[in-house]
Amino acid sequence: MTQPPGWQPGYGRAPLPPPVPSPYPAPGTGYRQPGPPPPQYPRPGQQQAPPPYGVPPARPVMPPPVQAALPGPPPPGWQPPPPPPRKPSRGPLLAIVLVAVAVLGVAAIGLIALNRSQRRSDAGYDYRPTTTSPASRTPASSTSPAPGGGSPAYSLADNPLFAAPGPSPVTCPLPRWQTTPAGSQAYLTAALPCLNQMWEPVLRAAKLPFKPPRLAFPSGTSWSSPCGSVSNGEAAAFYCSTDNTMYMPFSGLQTEDFGARPGVYLAVFAHEYGHHVQELTGMMKVADEKMYDGGSDSPASLEISRRLELQAQCFSGLFLAATSGRGSVDKTVVKDAASTQQRGDRSGGRRDHGTDEHAAGWWNQGFQKNVVSQCNTWRASSADVA
Repeated sequence: MTQPPGWQPGYGRAPLPPPVPSPYPAPGTGYRQPGPPPPQYPRPGQQQAPPPYGVPPARPVMPPPVQAALPGPPPPGWQPPPPPPRKPSRGPLLAIVLVAVAVLGVAAIGLIALNRSQRRSDAGYDYRPTTTSPASRTPASSTSPAPGGGSPAYSLADNPLFAAPGPSPVTCPLPRWQTTPAGSQAYLTAALPCLNQMWEPVLRAAKLPFKPPRLAFPSGTSWSSPCGSVSNGEAAAFYCSTDNTMYMPFSGLQTEDFGARPGVYLAVFAHEYGHHVQELTGMMKVADEKMYDGGSDSPASLEISRRLELQAQCFSGLFLAATSGRGSVDKTVVKDAASTQQRGDRSGGRRDHGTDEHAAGWWNQGFQKNVVSQCNTWRASSADVA
């Protein structure tokens, strides 16, 4: 259930232009409180001032656009991708942590339940248990590392994750993208070790547990998991913490719109992995408890959902920065990822994702800053997660 970029009426925005190469080397050590998503990036050669932290000017209805323009004009002949159909509204029983990372229509979501007893027994989800095609699921490897390095912190703003160094650069070799179910599965399966390689040292340095997620590539147009059933048009991809599985159905990726642009799908994949990180650190469980206590449609609960989603956006940007210019993640892959990050809440719908501008701004926060502490949406003002 992706929030396609630029859907809101009246803005008339085009997708972001291509980004510059990764801004590595790694940042300095020590914890730094995150600033809001940068309003505008400097022109090439212009010195960038440190981002201020605090509440931006008062905004009468919605915050002003967080213009996440990256330096440099688009290359000649570059055209924005066509906007896909929007997802339908969700039911009242669920507080859904939607992956606002799907590009135009490429979506990823983490589903959170409201039934307290079920939340205790099945890792935070209260959906009808259904079956998943066994032929399309990647089983857990017998050599996968067991959770180690500590226990989930079950905290938000002061989670030890945000005091960890890194992430460090990662060389990510990937096969050539092929716009077929088998080609998509091969590409994303090859990307998983790169995400593991980036996140494992960060989590272990913070004395938090680590284990890789599972992958599933369901076929058809309706997909089932222990967290519930999802149909094509509702989501393009989703994460279920009951089985720690990232579901990436080919028919949900809208390859008919995006074709051979693997950066689009890689950013969605990294966003979904971000929800896995939230689960490992305990942040998702704490957020679930708070949303349950506050009521799924309360302003406070919707803000918590936005903080989760925008944080996953920032984590996606971190991964593209860590891999940019290394291995198979070239300028074209990064451009396709960065130029499709404007996705926000439907006009008149639930405010559980954030605006288009903040979705793009937090992705670029991760990409430009390259420090996990800069993805601490729990310390950002309410205006910066609107």
